[in-house]
Amino acid sequence: MHRNDGGTFCASFRQMQTKRTLLLMFVLTAITILSSLAYQKTNSALVRPRYHEKGNRRSVNRTLCDNEHLHVLNEILEFTQMELVNVETELNKLRREKANHRKSGKPSYLRDVSRSRPCRYQGCFNYSRCSMFDPFRAFVYEPIHITASPAVSAAVNVTRKALSETLYVTNDPREACIFIVLIARSPGDEVDEGEFERLLQEVKYWGPDGSNHLIVSLMENEFTSNVLSNADTGRAIHAQSFYTVETFREGFDIIFPPLTLVANASSQTNPLRFAPAWRKYTLSFQGSLNNLSSTFDPDITQIGVTIFRALTKMSSKEDVHIGLSMSDTSCITSKYTDWCLYGSEEKRLELLSQSTFVLILVSDPRLVTSSNILTRIIEAFRSGGIPVVLGEHAVLPYSEFIDWNRAAILLPLERLSELYRLLRTIHDSDVLSFRRQGSIIFKTYFSNPTAVFSGMLATIRTRISVPADPITGERSKDLFPPGTPRKTKNVTQIISGTDDTFPAAMLPFASRRFLRNFSVTYADHHRTWNNEPGPFFLFPSSPYDPLIPTDALYRGSSDGYKTDVVGSTNAKFLESLGGNLPEEQFTIVILTYQREKILVSVVETLMGLPFLNKVIIVWNSPEPPSKGLIWPKIHVPVKVLQAGRNSLNNRFLPFEEIETDAVLSIDDDIQIRHDEILIQFRVWRENRDRIVGLPSRTFKYDKKTKSFHYVWPVACDYSMVLTGAAFVHKYFLYHYSYNMPKEIRDMVDEEMNCEDIALNFLVSHLSRKPPIKVTSRGGFVNPKVKGAISTKKTHLEGRNKCFETFLKAYGYNPLLTSQFRADSVLMSCEGNGKCFKKV
Repeated sequence: MHRNDGGTFCASFRQMQTKRTLLLMFVLTAITILSSLAYQKTNSALVRPRYHEKGNRRSVNRTLCDNEHLHVLNEILEFTQMELVNVETELNKLRREKANHRKSGKPSYLRDVSRSRPCRYQGCFNYSRCSMFDPFRAFVYEPIHITASPAVSAAVNVTRKALSETLYVTNDPREACIFIVLIARSPGDEVDEGEFERLLQEVKYWGPDGSNHLIVSLMENEFTSNVLSNADTGRAIHAQSFYTVETFREGFDIIFPPLTLVANASSQTNPLRFAPAWRKYTLSFQGSLNNLSSTFDPDITQIGVTIFRALTKMSSKEDVHIGLSMSDTSCITSKYTDWCLYGSEEKRLELLSQSTFVLILVSDPRLVTSSNILTRIIEAFRSGGIPVVLGEHAVLPYSEFIDWNRAAILLPLERLSELYRLLRTIHDSDVLSFRRQGSIIFKTYFSNPTAVFSGMLATIRTRISVPADPITGERSKDLFPPGTPRKTKNVTQIISGTDDTFPAAMLPFASRRFLRNFSVTYADHHRTWNNEPGPFFLFPSSPYDPLIPTDALYRGSSDGYKTDVVGSTNAKFLESLGGNLPEEQFTIVILTYQREKILVSVVETLMGLPFLNKVIIVWNSPEPPSKGLIWPKIHVPVKVLQAGRNSLNNRFLPFEEIETDAVLSIDDDIQIRHDEILIQFRVWRENRDRIVGLPSRTFKYDKKTKSFHYVWPVACDYSMVLTGAAFVHKYFLYHYSYNMPKEIRDMVDEEMNCEDIALNFLVSHLSRKPPIKVTSRGGFVNPKVKGAISTKKTHLEGRNKCFETFLKAYGYNPLLTSQFRADSVLMSCEGNGKCFKKV
């Protein structure tokens, strides 16, 4: 095409587009009429027999007339479809001419980099910048402002703030593995690809091909994505909300939802309740389809007709809500068939909150995802609806690592006619499991812009097998650091409270930590990505770490294990822990507030306790200890840490001084024997994902008030173990302090109560298991102690108030009841008496 032919070319192009639009309008009208006739015919067949005793001839004539109308319309539709194919062929020819002309004017440095070439990390990514032994970091350029508008400025500001709050962003490009390029322009703006390519070349660290660059399009529909589809972006990774089958490079590019949608979701204040499982509507769908397809394809048209008919038929059911519109002028779908959102966000969320399942149609086989599809998924999660995605060609965000089958139902479009029957077969437990998992995915990856960008960068980090940053513990002031004088006295008497003979105390040693840094990243990513808090931190250890097979302990993998204890009797049994885990110790944490005398007496009883690593006293009082206080000196270090403020939440801070996996939380007024502590420890070692303790409590449901209440005293079953004497894995302390809903910790501070209930809620929520009660003894509080929090008249009332707040925060009651009590399976060793004489 020559330049002087430009006018003729544009006229031909406009003429063909006009002809195509007119033909499409006729196709839509014909489809609507055909669907209407088919629907009327179906309804009439349902309410009356085909022939009546009277007026048979009139019924036959009417049926023949309807059939003639359908036949004529089908013939006209087939002819129009053929015409559209011819028009589209001519338009494609004109487009190719235009593209060839544009390509001929490209700068030489871009001509040998083909955008259409598929990119994988091997070959398109520079691994030398991203060592597996260095922290994963990203450097963010100033946004490329193609156009300026209030909407663009808002998107840029949201993005900057979100990126600054992620774990990965650095201001030093020398530390960076990834360089982030932000594209900011208004929806619908036309952009010259050559100009965009020039801007990329001007990016400071772009290099010859843009490797290790992530281009993030802040736009929200297909019109603003064309610049990435048509421009040569070298080896850069793309991140946006819209892809087609041709433009999406699976395993390389990234899908993320529109940021304005996520920002709105983060401001949601209404708590989500999981129960009841089934809502007013089994299934709901609302959508607008202004044009079936601007680029005509008979197969896509047929899909649209089939969907329309199936939805119309399904809408006759009382528990199905279907809202369809074919004339919504605000619905713009470009050349792809994409169901637009229907009505305001407020109205949509109101309907979704009454819907058990939410239908999401990906009806155009050319689409991988779109802003409309992603919006529907996020709105479903926000409302507690379970997405039902129809279209097996669809790809959901972070689908390499998120197990979407646990949170949504994914089916081919061909299953639409059978969908209702399928949904009604799903059991309540599965419905609630879907809803719970959807809530976890939403909270972890889509609840706010920071979560979105954290997930985006974690995707790249996991793809290249770089471990996450190690999580940091809580740092607190040591009231008596090394070298600081304090009055002490040696405790010489061991007050074990039992006749058992325990081994001599051993020197303290820490639990083995950070042993699975790389295997967690690539072998355990399914668990980390699909559970809270996500893949963003590397924990020193986890209660879910795999066990070594027993035979391996005798064949080269015995480091840290005591295999000679297996099958032993009383004395040998008490000497070491044995079992399926290496030898380890535990840390005792005592929270105290201005009760120095009773605190000292409790510490003295710990003298000689086997397997104890250290004692940490959390000094909750703003006043320092009395100068004349004489601290007991026992066989392990006793650390006194100053709390930043008086809070019961301080009991579960993951202090850096805690060097063991096992943490025994005890009150400063507890009376507990050594054998009771040791059997707890042994039971906990085999149930590391649970709370294991002595005093237990439960709840009951009040049908009149439709609310849960805390139950005291104990019942025949239990769902909580009080943390006045309980073991828990340090892993859960990180969750309590950094990941648990903030409103729960705020309630604990407000009521000065309920931290033990909060921990039970948390651990049961994460593990989906009840705690374990050990031994039959009930009371452990020293009766001589006065002024305990639990003795106040408002104590029980405050705990009921906490219950209601915690239920709203989680959206359901995570507590599970148990009727099981653990005692030693070696209660009686033949010929050698009891292994624990009093337990």
